[in-house]
Amino acid sequence: MIFGIDLIFWAPVMVGGLIAGASTGLLGTYVVGMRIPFLGVCVSHAALAGAVFGSLAGLTGMALLAPAVIGAVVTALLLGLFEPHKVGLDTNVVLGFLFSLTMGLAFLGIGLFAVYGRSDNEVRSLLWGSLNFCRWPDVVLMGTVAALTLGFIIVFYKEMRAIMFSRSEATAAGIHVTGVWTAFLILTAVVLTVNFQTVGGLMIYSLMTNPAAAAFQLVKGHGRVIVLSMTFGAASGLGGFLIAAVTDLPTGAMIVIFSSALVAAAGLITILRRRLGRD
Repeated sequence: MIFGIDLIFWAPVMVGGLIAGASTGLLGTYVVGMRIPFLGVCVSHAALAGAVFGSLAGLTGMALLAPAVIGAVVTALLLGLFEPHKVGLDTNVVLGFLFSLTMGLAFLGIGLFAVYGRSDNEVRSLLWGSLNFCRWPDVVLMGTVAALTLGFIIVFYKEMRAIMFSRSEATAAGIHVTGVWTAFLILTAVVLTVNFQTVGGLMIYSLMTNPAAAAFQLVKGHGRVIVLSMTFGAASGLGGFLIAAVTDLPTGAMIVIFSSALVAAAGLITILRRRLGRD
C-alpha cells in the first residue's frame, strides 16, 4: 500500500489511466497539429448522444458502448467525407455545427428521462466519468483499441504527417486523403468512446488536446512530439488518479486539471527559454 492506495485493487484503474492518456495523447498530436482541437469536443458529444438514447432504449453497462460508438462513428464519417473547398465552409465551422447538434441531442435525451420517469444515474456517470470503476475487461478493450490506433499511425505515418501539414498538398502528392483521414477520424471516435469512463463525455477531449498542446511547446519534430504527447497523456491519466485517490476528489476533474497544469508548465518553460535566449 502506497499513499493509502491498495495497488492490487487499483491496478486496473491505474493501467486504464495510462492507456487512456497515451492513446488520446497520440491522436491529439494530429488534432492539435491540424488546429482542429474542437474535433474531440464534437466527436465526444456525438458518442454521448448515442449513449444517452441507448440508455433510454434500456441498454446498460458495456452495452451502452454500441450506440455511443455508432453516434461517434457516424459523425466521424460525416467529417471525413466533408470537403471544405466544395461548400465554402471552414472545417471548424462544420465542427461547430455538428457539436451544437449532438450536444442538443444529448441534453434532449437527458431531459426525456424525467419525462418518462426513468433514472438517469448511469448517463450522468458518462457525463462526468469515473476511472475508479475501470476493471480488467475495460482495460483489455482500451488496450486493444490503443494498439490498433498505434498500428494505424505506424502504417500510415508518412501519410498522416503529410495530411497534417496540408491536405491539399497531400492530395497532390498522390495520397488518398479522404480514405486515410476518414479512417483516422473513425479511430478517434472509437478511442474517445471507449475511454469515456476516464474523465467523462464532457471532458474527455481535454485529455486529447492538452498533452499535445504541451508537447508542441517543448519539442520539435513530428516523432518527438508524438512520444512526448503520449507521455504527457499517460502521466495525466495516472497522475490525476493518484491525486484524486489521495485527496478524495473527483478523478475526472483531477485528470483534466493535471493535464492543464502540464500545458501551463510547458508555456512557462517556453517563455523562460526565449528570455534566456535573448540574454
